[in-house]
Amino acid sequence: MNNEIDGILLIAYGGPEKPEDIRPFLENVTKAKGFNIPSSRINSVAQHYEDIGGSSPINELTYKQAKELGNFLKQSGLELPVYVGMRNWHPFIVDCVRDISQAGIKKALGIIMAAHQCDASWDRYKRDVKGAIAEAGVDLTIDYIPPLFDHPLFIEDCADNIMEQIAKIPPEKHEKTKILFSAHSIPANMADDSPYVDQLKTSANLIAEKVGDLEWELVYQSRSGRPTDPWLEPDICDVIKNLPKQGYEYLIVLPVGFVCDHVEVLYDIGIEAKEASEKVGLKLLRAKTVNADPKFIRAMGECVLKHINKS
Repeated sequence: MNNEIDGILLIAYGGPEKPEDIRPFLENVTKAKGFNIPSSRINSVAQHYEDIGGSSPINELTYKQAKELGNFLKQSGLELPVYVGMRNWHPFIVDCVRDISQAGIKKALGIIMAAHQCDASWDRYKRDVKGAIAEAGVDLTIDYIPPLFDHPLFIEDCADNIMEQIAKIPPEKHEKTKILFSAHSIPANMADDSPYVDQLKTSANLIAEKVGDLEWELVYQSRSGRPTDPWLEPDICDVIKNLPKQGYEYLIVLPVGFVCDHVEVLYDIGIEAKEASEKVGLKLLRAKTVNADPKFIRAMGECVLKHINKS
């Protein structure tokens, strides 16, 4: 069994589950980033969590993704335990690694819950898993499935979620509708050293082909760091301000860079971008993230099966 996959590990960001979790969670985030974040920024983000109800749905959704993936694999004739490890909240990756090892698992298949690769969304998770294995002192090997940015079922799922919003717009207004594909901004130098932007463009192109003739643009959101440091642009709210001047009346935002609803989706798009749209007279419709949609679960499951069949 030592050369066979005998467990699955979903690796996610994590989030606060109740108001009293917010500050401890943000302390974990700042430690993980490895540099000092101004208290004003921490206070601002804490308020964002308060504004969306005092918690994040990311943990609950990740557990649902894990459960549905386990069900899919079982229906495919493969019974494997599916674990969840979080970078910034319980269950922390190191605790999950211990649990996996105590269950007798020697080789697991890791799924990083991000569809596009950069240091922040991918490499740091791998380093954290490697560090957790060393800290726990366990005999455990982790393989990884590839990112899902161009998987046909991920693309179909995203397109379905856009079409759900297009159906709410009068047909005669489609030519006055624009789609924004939104992703987390990252420092420009990090982007230069990764396939992040190219993968996002690939996703957006493939989804747009499924959707039809609507105009679209790739934008970025949720930047942090010093204002003087270059980050990926254009910012979603800056783009929104100019859309009415271009003749648009409706806006569909798909958070293509996120596979779960959490604060960046619910606040930065659901509140901040929505307010920016209302200010200039645009109607914003937010397409869902893939969450635990059946097609996204199948995309993960197919990659697991493909990896195991190759082993």
